[in-house]
Amino acid sequence: MAARLAAEEQLPREELICLIACRDEEVRSALRTAAEAVRKKYYGTDVYIRGLIEISNYCRNDCLYCGIRRSNAAVQRYRLTKEEILACCEIGYELGFRTFVLQGGEDGGYTDAFLEDLILEQKRRYPDCAVTLSLGERSRESYERLRAAGADRYLLRQEAADPVLYGRLHPREMSLENRIRCLWDLKEIGYQVGCGFMVGAPGQTPEHIAADLEFMKKLKPQMIGIGPYVPHRDTPFAGEPAGSLEQTLMLLSVLRLMFPSVLLPATTALGTIAKNGRELGICSGANVVMPNLSPQYAKDKYMLYNNKLRSGAEAAEGLAMLRQSMEAVGYQIVTDRGDCAGWTNGEETN
Repeated sequence: MAARLAAEEQLPREELICLIACRDEEVRSALRTAAEAVRKKYYGTDVYIRGLIEISNYCRNDCLYCGIRRSNAAVQRYRLTKEEILACCEIGYELGFRTFVLQGGEDGGYTDAFLEDLILEQKRRYPDCAVTLSLGERSRESYERLRAAGADRYLLRQEAADPVLYGRLHPREMSLENRIRCLWDLKEIGYQVGCGFMVGAPGQTPEHIAADLEFMKKLKPQMIGIGPYVPHRDTPFAGEPAGSLEQTLMLLSVLRLMFPSVLLPATTALGTIAKNGRELGICSGANVVMPNLSPQYAKDKYMLYNNKLRSGAEAAEGLAMLRQSMEAVGYQIVTDRGDCAGWTNGEETN
């Protein structure tokens, strides 16, 4: 089945569901081997680093799984200033980062005008760097303005392509229809688009994951972010079990085979549930890691889930440690922008 998936980059729905539900280690090993081969075909042994800057933990939304949800009164809120964000970029640039990821809750305090000014200044100071935004649902006009200012990429997980599961994970005022609208707007405007989902989200079944994979086949994203669901103590899902390491690794391999040239992170959540989680992710087909450039006080407050990594190799000062850990499994950190293979002037050529 791994060879067929590698050759065809898709499976019929029922076979895809069976594969997702499979727990056979021999099958998973075959997927991992095939995924590594495809990943090396497109990217060799290069691992791209992104400088993650968590710019705000204010959020207007009340997603049931998220630690910075609007109704969590225990959160100590913060919002980085333009000067603080640019200071993070300066540190990152000196360390070799050539992509900055601005991530935050859906914070109304960051207007289009503020973000335009910030992006323009980033591009003026660091013209050889990519700017990635992960700031949630916005209007098409907002996305257009930020793209015109110089933003290159936008990350927005669909979280669940099945409307019933999406409704279980989100408050009533949020809709899957609007989330999908945002993703198609971003694609049409010319961003490199990232989407994704949590593995093991409360109520998720293999059928739900198959629906996500089929939706992404239609969207054709340049980036896909998945990671195990990890509960947060101050959410309605506090007592739910975390997603499994093994299932996440298997799905990374499946994604690499279905989307051969995609940029695929080994996420912080992987490193949270297993000490060597990110290294295992890289060996399963991933090719991106995102060390944290945020100020320490922000790292301590941007807690989407319990026990989130925020020091050691996860922090920018641990970059040497991260290099060593990647080299130990046969890969090396590279410091270029790391665009999606085949991406040229706003579209993919392969």
